[in-house]
Amino acid sequence: MIKKTFYSLLFLVLLSTNSYSAGSDSTSKVKSDYSQAVTLIKAAKKYEKKGKIEKANKRYEKAQALLIKSNKKKPLQADTLNYLGFTTRKLGDFENGEKYYLLGLEIDPNHVGINEYLGELYVVTNRLDLAKERLKVLESCNCEEYTELKEIIDGTKQSKY
Repeated sequence: MIKKTFYSLLFLVLLSTNSYSAGSDSTSKVKSDYSQAVTLIKAAKKYEKKGKIEKANKRYEKAQALLIKSNKKKPLQADTLNYLGFTTRKLGDFENGEKYYLLGLEIDPNHVGINEYLGELYVVTNRLDLAKERLKVLESCNCEEYTELKEIIDGTKQSKY
């Protein structure tokens, strides 16, 4: 377990070294990098709903850069890793998105957001057995994430990802 965590940390450091190009060098830090990233993600989702994918992707890229900075300052926060997985996946990199989610689950195995998003990633990548495992974790949460993932697995709702 320690060896796996070490390699996961090493991966994150190596992945984040070249990812600052989409960030900003603003000197006013009123909001944390994490908070700014969450705001950008919400804006990106709105652009997606309007069909403005290019604008959405630019927000996801900026959010991802901020999340990488946030993760460097305050490593191994499950919420940060959840959004790192989300933005990475939204930008088309399912493999690294999955790695962020799995690292987040090492920290918080019952994280509702990670379990839902990872389950959706598994559906999109045709690994229904693994998606059902994530659903099982969400079974007792009495939350919309459970319902959302169940509908996607059942095929009654299409994943946006």
